[in-house]
Amino acid sequence: MSAIGIIGGSGLKRPSELETSIEDLATPFGEASGPIHQGVIAGREVIFLPRHGVPRRFAPHSVNYRANLWKLKACSVRQVIALSCVGAIRPDLHPGDLVVPNQLIDYTYGRKNSLDLEDDAHTGHFDFSEPFTLHLRDMLLFAGQGVQSGRLVDAGCYGVTQGPRFETEAEIRRLGRDGCDIVGMTLMPEASLARELGLSYAALCPVVNMAAGCGDGAVDIEALLALMAVFEPELLAVVRRICETLTMRSEV
Repeated sequence: MSAIGIIGGSGLKRPSELETSIEDLATPFGEASGPIHQGVIAGREVIFLPRHGVPRRFAPHSVNYRANLWKLKACSVRQVIALSCVGAIRPDLHPGDLVVPNQLIDYTYGRKNSLDLEDDAHTGHFDFSEPFTLHLRDMLLFAGQGVQSGRLVDAGCYGVTQGPRFETEAEIRRLGRDGCDIVGMTLMPEASLARELGLSYAALCPVVNMAAGCGDGAVDIEALLALMAVFEPELLAVVRRICETLTMRSEV
């Protein structure tokens, strides 16, 4: 069976089962965010990569997404679960909810968003109408049942902004008009690079704040960080359940 790749965001540190550090792999795209760790969870090999480095040193706009995804595939990963904390735009979403998005809109700019190299004649067109892999989304929804902090929410459109600053109220109103339900800074070009590499990819998005203009007052950074800490044990539990589920179903 292939390994499961976990991309840890701001809200998830390396699971304790993943103790072995893999010797650093050179990539055609430069240095990845950091060393990756492997181990076995519920009978399935798991590869963990911290998106922002350890200690955290890469803001969303400066992450080397190409190197990260290439490195995961080089470690025999075929399925990737991405963790990404988000703000809520849709009025029925609240901090504590856990969203498994099914769509996204990319508002980023200047990021290296293709594996094509400048001297490569290949033009990598591919279908991206459904940016998240359906069967992997289903596994996440199954694994997330029983979440304690809030609701498990099936589907939502993730608006990907440039960061590292949070958005203005006017920008959030625009995202809402465009159909975005949640807002974050990291799923693009990560999702499209996974598709380009032939990897299954789905995301688990804890809501940690109300987006600008959607709550009472400005975004409270201290409250946001506190909620991330509360979320972490639940995210670890979901990660362990998805490993159990994929092992039982022998997904390849």
